[in-house]
Amino acid sequence: MTDWIEANVIKIKKWKFPLFSIIINAKILPFIPGQFTKIAIFENEKKIQRAYSYVNSPKNKNLEFYIAYVKNGIITKKLYNLNPGNKIMISKKSFGFFTLKEIPKTKNIWMISTGTAIGPFLSILQNGGKEIKKFNRIILIHAVRYKNQFNYKKIIKKIKLKYNNNFLFQKIVSREKLGKNYLFGRIPELFNNNTIEKKINININNKNSHFMICGNPNMVKDTRKILIKKYKLKKNLRKKPGNITTENYW
Repeated sequence: MTDWIEANVIKIKKWKFPLFSIIINAKILPFIPGQFTKIAIFENEKKIQRAYSYVNSPKNKNLEFYIAYVKNGIITKKLYNLNPGNKIMISKKSFGFFTLKEIPKTKNIWMISTGTAIGPFLSILQNGGKEIKKFNRIILIHAVRYKNQFNYKKIIKKIKLKYNNNFLFQKIVSREKLGKNYLFGRIPELFNNNTIEKKINININNKNSHFMICGNPNMVKDTRKILIKKYKLKKNLRKKPGNITTENYW
């Protein structure tokens, strides 16, 4: 059973439609970077709730969520049209195991995301801490449709400064061809044809790599399938550690 508390809306950042971020303040229990919570609004006296991952580090008292406006979605429409000072409900507790505590020590940690699913990785990387020290290299990959959907450039720039040469960031777009700093296509195909491996210049194998994959369920499924077949990677289980940890984003 979810324990709900009231949250105060601080700000709504409206990026290029349909993307937006909501920043709220609420006295929730401590959470682990990578976890998600539940946000609720009322529609005709009926509570409607959805799960959203934190973008912020637990060190930040304000809670941030990166959201895509869904055309027929009741809750995203309500959230998009909120104003500072409005109230919403949030779960006091947080949930999920998409955290570095669940990842075995290895040389390279690959963080693969599409769209708003970059959120939990931003939370993890902004937080830092002892868990991130289990890895020599951090590779963050973010895929969107268009260049104007890379909305967290400032935070990623700070993350890059934080980890220096231990951090690599690769942008992918699927609907427009851009310069050499971007890859074009879908994540599964770009792994299957070695494009990402060549661009990053880091070899993937089951001895030195762990993949955290978050986003579109089809991307997650297809990428996992290719990594298992091509590189002989294995799913990561608590009782049987492996190389692939996943989370679908809807």
